[in-house]
Amino acid sequence: MSDQFPVFVVVKGERVRVGTAIKDGDGFALSLGELAIGGTPVAAAPRAAAAAGGASAEGGTFPNYGRSKGMPIRGGSMQDLEFYISGARRTLADPSKERFHGKERTLLAQLEAEVARQGGGGGGAPGGDEPPPPGDDDAPF
Repeated sequence: MSDQFPVFVVVKGERVRVGTAIKDGDGFALSLGELAIGGTPVAAAPRAAAAAGGASAEGGTFPNYGRSKGMPIRGGSMQDLEFYISGARRTLADPSKERFHGKERTLLAQLEAEVARQGGGGGGAPGGDEPPPPGDDDAPF
């Protein structure tokens, strides 16, 4: 008998089962249930910014300066997040850098979202001592 694993996605903070992964040799075969996509895509504007050289809507990367340049924003230390937030706010406050404001707004939103995801920096360690994300064993199915 082959190994089967439930496959989930997170939608607005809730895990939703979308299919099953079945062990197939060295990899997995993914079997998805019926999926429907509707409404207006929320991330359409940030993706367009990413295509124009900004960070991606899926978390992005730090700008090309500082000690974490080019690294993923997700999982960044609170110290790095605050450093880049400060830089983005400085750029947004400078009218002579108006041509960069769209990109900086996108970056600032991603940085602030990561700070919120990590718990807002409420006194924890800079690296984040959060528990691991839920695994398949946590599923109610």
